[in-house]
Amino acid sequence: MTDSIEPAGDAPRRLVAVVYNPLKAESRELRVAVEAAVAAVNASTSGSAGAPTAVVEDAGSATAQAGLAGSPIAESLTAESLTTEPLTAEAAPWDSPLWLETTVDDAGHGLARRAVEDGADLVLAAGGDGTIRAVAAGLRGSGVPLGIIPLGTGNLLARNLGLPLTDLPASVRTAFSGVDKQIDVGVAELTRENGASSEHVFLVMAGLGIDAAMIANTSPQLKKRVGWLAYIDGGLRSIGTKKLHIHYTLPGHPPHSAHVSTILAGNCGVLPGNMELMPDASLDDGELDIALLQPRTVFGWLLIWRKVTWENRVLRRSAFGRRIIRYTNSDKATTLTYLRGPSVRVELDHVEQVELDGDGFGEVAAAHFWADAGALVVRVPHPA
Repeated sequence: MTDSIEPAGDAPRRLVAVVYNPLKAESRELRVAVEAAVAAVNASTSGSAGAPTAVVEDAGSATAQAGLAGSPIAESLTAESLTTEPLTAEAAPWDSPLWLETTVDDAGHGLARRAVEDGADLVLAAGGDGTIRAVAAGLRGSGVPLGIIPLGTGNLLARNLGLPLTDLPASVRTAFSGVDKQIDVGVAELTRENGASSEHVFLVMAGLGIDAAMIANTSPQLKKRVGWLAYIDGGLRSIGTKKLHIHYTLPGHPPHSAHVSTILAGNCGVLPGNMELMPDASLDDGELDIALLQPRTVFGWLLIWRKVTWENRVLRRSAFGRRIIRYTNSDKATTLTYLRGPSVRVELDHVEQVELDGDGFGEVAAAHFWADAGALVVRVPHPA
């Protein structure tokens, strides 16, 4: 591990922990970016306040001392670029980063807990949606901010938060210099056929039915080659999946039964491919948005596709567009139904596959999805 520049004096120091998937090709670039950010900020804290030119020069010198000189990534992470507020000598410097590699046995949950116990002031999660979800589970309720470095296929939470998706230095910059935002965490209590239950978190969406079958039918090799487009292949092979007979209950409402192709509980609603499945979903409203997909024919699926790619994404954004929806809406209300509540309980006549944020979690006989309001703090860009 490359050593960071250690600030002089006995000033209190902040600790950043980096939970990352070592198998990702971007691991080296990640180390360079984080070390450069720490070096740049630390150089600024040891300089005099109110001298931005000197700060940049000191940051460059510190970067060189850290063995990062000449790297385009390091050069893009100066003290000036890492904050919108002037850095002063009173700002607490960063200690050497704590690097924590994910393993088969610990995808990030336990590592995030360890980071909190070690006194981390900021935890970066670098990897795909599975890594981000696992780290978020470990940080849930701790108040320690999560900085997201998206390196996966879908990058679902990053998309919904408006974070940089393909610019690693920009992601690190946001993690160090962004603003804190409290968001809800989705919780899934899953009950197996034998009655055993387990609790898991999700950040974007949980689902039972064809979406979970699609995840199960998606080739991991194809996913590595073409990214999220691989889900189209899995979806086409899942279209013939039988409908589910579900019994669902929202707080304050009587139980209902329905035959659906899938039921989704969403913490937020934007998916890859410009699809806005749940246009009213919000990450900080303390509620889940529920979508019941009930197409009767292939044409019904086309109506749903039209709704999530055209109506929700484009027409709903203007008064004129909303009038078009109102005048042209026919049987789509029974094809795609939206509900909302702090939780939803679902019981199934037969065990079905369940997915959380695009990862399969096996078969369940029942599920209880609920929103843990404001349970996670994430770093997001400053408002424009």
